[in-house]
Amino acid sequence: MKTWYLVHKWTSLVCTSFLLLLCLTGLPLIFHHEIDHALGYSVEPPPLENADRRANLDRIVADAASRRPEDFLQFLVRDPDEPELWFVRLGETVDAPEASAFFTYDARSGELLSEYPLGQGVMHVVFRLHYDLFAGLPGTLFLGFMGLLFLASLVSGTVLYGPYMRKLRFGTVRRRRSARVKWLDLHNLLGIVTLVWLFVVGATGVVNTLSIPIFGHWQSTQLAEMIARHDDGGPTPQGGGSVRGSVQGAVDAALAAAPGMQLSFLAFPGNGFAGPRHFVAFMQGSAPLTSKLLTPLLIDARTSEVLESRNLPWYAVALLVSQPLHFGDYGGLPLKILWALLSLLAILVLGSGLYLWFKRRHLSFEAWLAAQRTDDHEVASGAGSVKHADPLA
Repeated sequence: MKTWYLVHKWTSLVCTSFLLLLCLTGLPLIFHHEIDHALGYSVEPPPLENADRRANLDRIVADAASRRPEDFLQFLVRDPDEPELWFVRLGETVDAPEASAFFTYDARSGELLSEYPLGQGVMHVVFRLHYDLFAGLPGTLFLGFMGLLFLASLVSGTVLYGPYMRKLRFGTVRRRRSARVKWLDLHNLLGIVTLVWLFVVGATGVVNTLSIPIFGHWQSTQLAEMIARHDDGGPTPQGGGSVRGSVQGAVDAALAAAPGMQLSFLAFPGNGFAGPRHFVAFMQGSAPLTSKLLTPLLIDARTSEVLESRNLPWYAVALLVSQPLHFGDYGGLPLKILWALLSLLAILVLGSGLYLWFKRRHLSFEAWLAAQRTDDHEVASGAGSVKHADPLA
């Protein structure tokens, strides 16, 4: 028990401040779609008489390239929740990790609707704090390590919960005692009530911090193998922001090769998620689970022929499943609201833990454990005996 006590104490002390920051920044990120719409960063497509028609994707892509002739096309993106929109991402190089432009197009008319203000606004600051602390991959991995400490603090706190609550009814908050005792009871109550949710969000958060290494490994192994099998050494289709070959043809071929699925995003030739002479279409299903999974299709950029399809490995599947589960954005607005309420409870758990540390009494673990082993009849004799049994009072 002393070992568990020390594990809980030090893992909590090290990670709590960072986890509190992640909870505070994660709360608005749950509603990032709604916030973007409210701020005007995301737009609704205008009503059209012929709403079933679809614009040619080659024209959309050519328009995006003409607006940034010095940049390179990277991705064509589709959001399943907004089927009447296409998104085109460009970068200073074809495989640049940061986008230089992100355009929104009407999928019916092909008209440009908006350009997302990259690197601006309070939501950008919130996202970077939550994602990498403005420190890139080292910051992301550091937050992942804090997440592991958080999981250790949850497990150790659960082990300690039994001895602490042996003489108290579940849910007891001793309001007539000192402020520290009340906050300790509240900390334990909220922690055990939200334990499963905290563990799920913490574990999925740790997995999400590994997204760059996970996809980097997939790119250097399975994707590289797929490309090598179908690379004839011809000219690269992309240069100076233009694409030789039909984007529309590539998308049509992908839809035909994967019936019942829809495009999530298309990686352009030269991008790290595609080959030097190939598109890669990442397809998703329409069911609740399959809509979160991706199936890559390798497509010849010159002939629009689907060359190979291969399921993602288990570690990439784990990442894709963990992403929506972490933010609760797979069940619509009601689930987002539930996630937000649970986030508020998590903030109380973490905040009360910090409060208890600053208001701590210098009590050894042995003295605390001896108090827990006091005869049970002391508890039944009234508030005075409870105070005697609980040195935290």
